[in-house]
Amino acid sequence: MKIKPVFIILCLLLAGPARAQNWGGGVDDSNVHFGFTFQYVSSEFKILKKDNWRSEPYIDQDNPGLIPSRLKAISAVPSAGFGIGFVVNKRLSDNLDVRFTPTLVFNDRILNYQYDNSTNDVEKKTQATLVEFPLGIKIKSDRRNNFRAYMLGGAKFTTDISSKKKTNNSLITDPAEKFINNKRNYLSYEAGLGFDLYFEYFKMSPEIKLSYSLKDVLKDEPTRYAAPIDKLMLRHVTFSLFFE
Repeated sequence: MKIKPVFIILCLLLAGPARAQNWGGGVDDSNVHFGFTFQYVSSEFKILKKDNWRSEPYIDQDNPGLIPSRLKAISAVPSAGFGIGFVVNKRLSDNLDVRFTPTLVFNDRILNYQYDNSTNDVEKKTQATLVEFPLGIKIKSDRRNNFRAYMLGGAKFTTDISSKKKTNNSLITDPAEKFINNKRNYLSYEAGLGFDLYFEYFKMSPEIKLSYSLKDVLKDEPTRYAAPIDKLMLRHVTFSLFFE
């Protein structure tokens, strides 16, 4: 008679992990499943300057002239943004998925121009509304109760859908008011890691991901702000919460 309570307790302990394996709504067992994501984005330029970036004159077709004082430094400032999107996940095996995660992102990019005369220092902000189309491979560990780790890698195509009328330099006569504009479309490669956390009816996945543009994103225009720069490469750090 004393064995019966012990047997019942043992059965309950074994049943707990068994029930836990069913959590997540069986999402990992589906060949294709869907979800949505919220993202926090931090972006920053990597600046490659021309050899003569300090001495190169400001050249403008309508208003020729020189910069008001000699350029001393160009620096990038990390800037925050956010994104919302959805997930299409294709299961290839128990430990391998293909993921497509189109996302709408709102993000600014900032460059600081410092001159010998500090009163002429300028901050130029590039505002962007982006649609991103990342395609990646997700490599997953074996599931341990309601936890699984993963890493991913892939590439994404990005297009800027913000209005170009607001940043049209041909409509601006004051050289100091000209914009730093980026190319409308570009490709990036990316890599990241995350965790799958299983709840009773869904799966939540916190993830951190790094991305880097494959080519120069600077739109070449005859402005004092674009003239010293050879290339602008764009770096993103993205923290995401996926719900599937």
